[in-house]
Amino acid sequence: MLFSIIIPLYNRPEEINELIASLIVQTYKEYEIIIVEDGSKISSENIIKNYQNSNSNIFYYSKQNEGPGPTRNYGSEKAKGDFFIFLDSDCIVPPDYLSIVNSFLINNKVDCFGGPDRAMDSFTPIQKAINYTMTALLTTGGIRGSKKSADKYYPRSFNMGIRAWVFKELEGFAPMRFGEDLDLSMRIVENGYTTKLIHEAWVYHKRRTNFRKFYKQIFNSGIARITLSLKHRGTFKIVHTAPAVIMLGTILSIVLSLCGFPYFFYIVILYFGSILIDSTIQNKNVRVGILSVVSALVQHTAYGLGFILAFIKRIILKQSEFEAFKKNFYK
Repeated sequence: MLFSIIIPLYNRPEEINELIASLIVQTYKEYEIIIVEDGSKISSENIIKNYQNSNSNIFYYSKQNEGPGPTRNYGSEKAKGDFFIFLDSDCIVPPDYLSIVNSFLINNKVDCFGGPDRAMDSFTPIQKAINYTMTALLTTGGIRGSKKSADKYYPRSFNMGIRAWVFKELEGFAPMRFGEDLDLSMRIVENGYTTKLIHEAWVYHKRRTNFRKFYKQIFNSGIARITLSLKHRGTFKIVHTAPAVIMLGTILSIVLSLCGFPYFFYIVILYFGSILIDSTIQNKNVRVGILSVVSALVQHTAYGLGFILAFIKRIILKQSEFEAFKKNFYK
């Protein structure tokens, strides 16, 4: 089985270097790597050319900036594989990743799959804290890759594979800046194709390098959730309101505590204290545990505000799709 690994790239030369280095040592060899630079101001062409000199299965393309969805679609037009595998440029892949995926696909009829993500030992404390926040059940992040949710699973584009003909049948990713991967996953399910979570096919995912960038990303995720609920009726779940509820509950508890009712604030202390303890144990690092509390606060606040803003604009005021931080998202 031939895999086409498609990677959209924007201003990440160091990360793409690490990703390619992890891909060329895969134990399964039937694959091609397609990298599409999406109008980067910091080109990675020379780095990629160094790998192309010794590996004829690496292909590089450059185009004007359009966002990750159209860039993945561009790469798919160049691909020859039976399965398209989409990875984010800030991922690092274990050497047996493709072998695990290939074995799973041989033994299971699957049209689309996804895998979990982890933090690498070399990640910074902030990256480890953000990874914890995005994967832990205490912060609702773990719902994405839990065994309980595996039977109805919506793969994400940082680690996502789909049969080539299914991808083409559904016309690939929509031109959304945020939530485009969930939109595709939802269309896959709605059209009767099968999706599965391959628990062993995980990748290391760097995500954002500071809380400011993390805030902007999650704020837009909150907006995207409302957009997706309007595009795909019936996909909205109560759990999607959790970050907004936690944010508002935290603010209310602080206000009530200042007004002489401290008992409500004890719930907040218990919740974030649990995050501190759980993250410290998982990461074996108190500093990461403390930063995980900050990361969780950023996650709930950013997602909650984006969610509420989108609810007001899209549901109440009936306005069109929008996104935030267009000019400074990566700063």
